Amino acid sequence: MVTFAIICYNMLMIYTKHYDSPLGELLLAADEVGLTGVWFDEDKYYGENIDTEHTERETAILKEASRWLDIYFSGRNPDFTPPLHPVGTSFRMAVWKILLEIPYGTTTTYVEIARRIAADRGIDKMSAQAVGGAVGHNEISIIIPCHRVIGSDGSLTGYASGLDKKIRLLELEHISI
Repeated sequence: MVTFAIICYNMLMIYTKHYDSPLGELLLAADEVGLTGVWFDEDKYYGENIDTEHTERETAILKEASRWLDIYFSGRNPDFTPPLHPVGTSFRMAVWKILLEIPYGTTTTYVEIARRIAADRGIDKMSAQAVGGAVGHNEISIIIPCHRVIGSDGSLTGYASGLDKKIRLLELEHISI
């Protein structure tokens, strides 16, 4: 289940857990509703939505997210999604919802996402750069697969955790780059 919250501040208690991945340590964060963040240690927006009042403790949601990551990093496509609770603007939420629809082992482009958002909103155009900003601020990386978005010319564009991580995630899914 994915619960999208279009609010600025989350008033629920945040719990965190560290996860050792083959690509480096991840910080997982969740509230009582779902996962709110997955960041590599060197992520550009590391822990951005975590309140100073949080507790490091494994919850059922964090355990489920860890199980998902175990399967993913073993090179398989998890057949479930842990409970998610991303928080952002309506535009970011629309972009992140599309990211969740990108199948394992495939990619899409910022331009294609912009086209879908424009069509959904009944407008002629949407800026691919605006989509890029929303993709870049996805706080639940890997599970909401922002690494599967590439430039329209097939180029690998930015990734908040670094292009080296993006390349390795795509290789893990057997995506030729």
